[in-house]
Amino acid sequence: MRTWIILLLWACAHQSVNAVNLSRGPVRRKTKEIEGRQDKDLLRRSKRGWMWRQFFLQEEYTGTEHQYIGKLHSDMDRGDGTVMYVLAGEGAGTIFVIDSNSGDLHATRSLDREEKPFYTLRAQVVNKKNGLPLEPETEFTVKLHDINDNEPKFDKEVYTASVPERSHIGTYVTQVTAHDADDEMFGYSAKLAYSISQGHPYFSVEPNTGIIRTALGPSDMDREQREHYQVVIEAKDMAGQRGGLTGTTTVNISLTDVNDNPPRFTQSIYQFSVPEITKVGSLVGRIRAVDADVGRNAEMDYTVVNGDGLDVFDISTDRNTQEGILSLKKPLDYEKKKSYMLQIQVQNTHPDTQFLSMDAKDIANIRVSVEDVDEPPQFEKINYILEVKEDAAVGTVIGSVSAVDPDILRSPVKYSIDRHTDVDRIFGVYAGNGSIFLQRPLDREEFAWHNISVIATEFISSCDSSNVMPVYIRVLDVNDNPPMLASFYETFVCENAKAGQKIQTISAVDPDDPVGGHRFLFSLAPESSVRANFSVRDNGDNTAGIFTRRTGFGRMHKSTHLVAVVISDGHIPMQSSTGTLTIRVCTCDRDGNMEMCNAEALSSTTGLSTGALVAILLCILILLLIVVLFAALKRQKKKEPLIISKEDVRDNVVSYNDEGGGEEDTQAFDIGALRHPEVMEESKLRRDILPPESLYPPPPLRRTMVPSRGNADVRDFINQRVQENDGNPTAPPYDSLATYAYEGNGSVAESLSSLGSVSSEGEQDYNYLSEWGPRFRKLADMYGGEDSDWDS
Repeated sequence: MRTWIILLLWACAHQSVNAVNLSRGPVRRKTKEIEGRQDKDLLRRSKRGWMWRQFFLQEEYTGTEHQYIGKLHSDMDRGDGTVMYVLAGEGAGTIFVIDSNSGDLHATRSLDREEKPFYTLRAQVVNKKNGLPLEPETEFTVKLHDINDNEPKFDKEVYTASVPERSHIGTYVTQVTAHDADDEMFGYSAKLAYSISQGHPYFSVEPNTGIIRTALGPSDMDREQREHYQVVIEAKDMAGQRGGLTGTTTVNISLTDVNDNPPRFTQSIYQFSVPEITKVGSLVGRIRAVDADVGRNAEMDYTVVNGDGLDVFDISTDRNTQEGILSLKKPLDYEKKKSYMLQIQVQNTHPDTQFLSMDAKDIANIRVSVEDVDEPPQFEKINYILEVKEDAAVGTVIGSVSAVDPDILRSPVKYSIDRHTDVDRIFGVYAGNGSIFLQRPLDREEFAWHNISVIATEFISSCDSSNVMPVYIRVLDVNDNPPMLASFYETFVCENAKAGQKIQTISAVDPDDPVGGHRFLFSLAPESSVRANFSVRDNGDNTAGIFTRRTGFGRMHKSTHLVAVVISDGHIPMQSSTGTLTIRVCTCDRDGNMEMCNAEALSSTTGLSTGALVAILLCILILLLIVVLFAALKRQKKKEPLIISKEDVRDNVVSYNDEGGGEEDTQAFDIGALRHPEVMEESKLRRDILPPESLYPPPPLRRTMVPSRGNADVRDFINQRVQENDGNPTAPPYDSLATYAYEGNGSVAESLSSLGSVSSEGEQDYNYLSEWGPRFRKLADMYGGEDSDWDS
């Protein structure tokens, strides 16, 4: 109502304004003379002046004619038409026009305040004749009056918000904001009021701020009953009064979960069955509880709280499915207990005391039945450790293993050894009682431990079930090895050595392993002939020293002394051995450093022993023998060429004294064709040349049957072949040499076969081998003899 009153007053003021006085001083408004009704009373005219610098124009004009704004008037205008009004500034001539004669100002089109709220113009009065200004320019403003032509608009078309379930009344949810493009300073066109048009009775909105709050109590805001809500908020201008424009937006509100629901089992009792041979840690079964909450609030823990299987079964939670996983904690035995009863409890992992008490939990019972299976025999121990002396006789019983059938039938058990663990079959086991005995002698120094596997199987079983038990056998040491010198000792003594001088320290080794450790005793052998020259002194730490017993040794008199040392171990039975120490007499300087010894000592000091020298000589002898053999082969006559002269092939002499490859040389020639010419193929071509194309077709080969006569003369056969080659145009040229690999009886060159040849070359004299010495006597016997056995 207030807005309508203001508009009415504005209209009245607008109608009372006639003109604007344009002058150098303040703009004054002329008032009309008011004639009263009084007779002949002439009222005196008065002038009033204002600061009138703006006009008002209503926006969104819908009329067909130009919209009248106001009238400009100058005191210089006498009404005689000599002045002209000129308009300049924003929109002059396009949006705003002025009547140059009367000064009436009009708008040519409808204007929008939201696009531009005011326009600044300038007006001036000029002489119509010469165009000179009569007054300075006057600036004024045309301001658009706002009307309610814009509806409110929200910042978002759709809002998304959330609020925890079970929230109290008035809990803040979110805030929406709308804007109106109309003028906030004029009227209530931009005054907004918010209201909720959809979403009752769950939510409310504050009219002035747009804040959305819950409108119901905790019991009505339950996510498990309804999770999503769609609320429509309306913003209306004119302060929500009738006739105002409206805008709407949608707010999608979700209730977030709180832990207000405890987990519940889907059934009160569960039943599972498991074979008694199930391994520890294996899965027995799964149980499930449901929780209406989601996410972290739905996590739960399972525990076994009661029952006769507390120490046999265990339960855990599958974090992916929130199921309870029942697993085996200890081995089962059907013969001892056939079923178990468990009481399982479930509760939330993260309880919220604001909504749930700490006692919010659920209970279910589980019955587990144990299934009987035919179990393999069970050993009484998890492993066996047996001991036996290494000198135990074959057949000695080392120990025994024992296994029983855990089933009710108690079937008898038989024993055997896995031969993969006892490849050498050192041990055996009696099948009936499990006693392990020796089958072969033992040697602790070779193997101190033996690890075998004993298999226990039922004599009568529906299935091939067995159990394997490792048995560790320790071989105990027996003093059966004598001690020996730790190495080969070879030392020297100076010619000028003094009596009691230590020349060497020796030690011993023993493969035996006595309990108290080794204790070696050293002494000179009773039969030693050097008792007067050297002595052995036991150090008491399993070593001994060799000392001289006299002064001065003669290298030329005796260059080497052999000292026999007896070494005993002092155990029962006592074992002893005799070791020999080699002592060479050498020439030394004053400080006892060796200067010169005999040849053997020198060779030993340079690092070459007698055995090494013998090996080197044998290698030299073998290399020399190889050289002699190659030289003998090169002395043989060189092979003569088949064709002696190349000038005339017709005069060549063919030699057949070349020895063939023997009976095993099947690639050189085929002698069977010469022995049996009737089996040769008629179309067989020559292999030594490629037959050229002939102008005449080759005549058919003539074949003459020659009777097989074994080693008979084949001269007729060869003549026949010569005639065939002469009459064959495809045969080689005349100067080609045709050779045959077989020759008949009577040939000077005899047979090509090595079987009938005594020697392929002339006799050679190998008697010179006897002159080379005894080292080549064997070669002389092999090659120089008249009739050697290996030739026959």
